[in-house]
Amino acid sequence: MLTPSDPIDGDPLCLVPGQTKRSIREGRTRFERIYEENSHLILAYALRRTDTAADASDVVAETFLVAWRRLEDVPEGERARLWLYATARRVLANHYRGKRRARELSERVQGEVLRTAAQLDTTIDTGPDGDALQAAFSRLKDDDQEVLTLVGVEQLDRDQVAEVLGGSRANVRVRLHRARRRFAKELKKVGIDPQRST
Repeated sequence: MLTPSDPIDGDPLCLVPGQTKRSIREGRTRFERIYEENSHLILAYALRRTDTAADASDVVAETFLVAWRRLEDVPEGERARLWLYATARRVLANHYRGKRRARELSERVQGEVLRTAAQLDTTIDTGPDGDALQAAFSRLKDDDQEVLTLVGVEQLDRDQVAEVLGGSRANVRVRLHRARRRFAKELKKVGIDPQRST
């Protein structure tokens, strides 16, 4: 008798209590024969019913995994092919249900995002200097824009910004100071007094 940790020909298998090396080898030989005789037929079947070769390959793999797990249920001879077609048909049904659920979830999430976005006022009143402010802001590095936006638009304090950015409060203080200084320089370039705009 074998134990679950005993490999056969270097291939560890999950063994059912009471299985012998001989019965495992016979099962493996039978499975390999079934696979050799039918895999191309099941692949063709799946290719005609799926959108991509990758999906068809997944269907074939799942079908033969079921066959391996339920090898005792797979009939002999010609009926094995019919059993595999029936199994592939069920696998395809699961595949399509999964795709449909994923599509429905995606549509539901997309609808929710659109509804939420419509409810939010994402515009910022920048007054008569809006275009100049935007031009100055757009010339800043992304890191400067991020820290300034988190403080100025999202209204986060330094501790919260530190958590969002994954840094320390002291680091945020330095980054914010430098970003404000660079923004002030950019504002001067477009003719806006930084003291007036704060």
